[in-house]
Amino acid sequence: MRLMPREERFFDLFDRAASKVVEAAHALLDMMENYTDVAYKAGEIRRMEHEADVIVHEIANRLNVSFVTPIDREDIHALAGGLDDVLDYIEATSDRMVLYRIPSPTPEAIELARILVAASEEVQAGVTAIANFRQTDAILKHCVRINELENDGDVVLARALSKLFEGNPHPLDVLKWKEIYDHVETATDKCEDVANVLESVVVKNA
Repeated sequence: MRLMPREERFFDLFDRAASKVVEAAHALLDMMENYTDVAYKAGEIRRMEHEADVIVHEIANRLNVSFVTPIDREDIHALAGGLDDVLDYIEATSDRMVLYRIPSPTPEAIELARILVAASEEVQAGVTAIANFRQTDAILKHCVRINELENDGDVVLARALSKLFEGNPHPLDVLKWKEIYDHVETATDKCEDVANVLESVVVKNA
């Protein structure tokens, strides 16, 4: 068994960032399911993203001054960046709901948001588990589930795009919804990127 130097502060920061991902994903789903006060809800998601930015910057600063890190430096950087990417796309989705003056979400948008919430919760569980590398099976289980959810998102996205072109839709509506769908599904893709980093950490520290 490999003995690893410990810098617990990194794990705490990862947990905090992952919690912000879950919080923002739930906020986006709430916006989709309870489509009122949309501008306010988008502002709250923006606040969550900014709070996560502060955490990610703290990770980068600590990485710059730490001689010894608990996992490889490139994995720390990739993990922080991946969590930040998920939040960026959640924020971009909510902002566009406001910017494009969307009258109401589609069932497919709501379904994609639900998949994103499930993926974000798996991300949080996996990120928490890397503090204890003896939880290898648990970490990989979360990664597999994230991959499954990403595949589910691809299926819903394809269905949503197909439905979007039915009949004679207004070209602007097509453009608006295509971008919104893409952003939500990309947020789930970024969850899969985090899972890939977690898998890399497990392999390197097995």
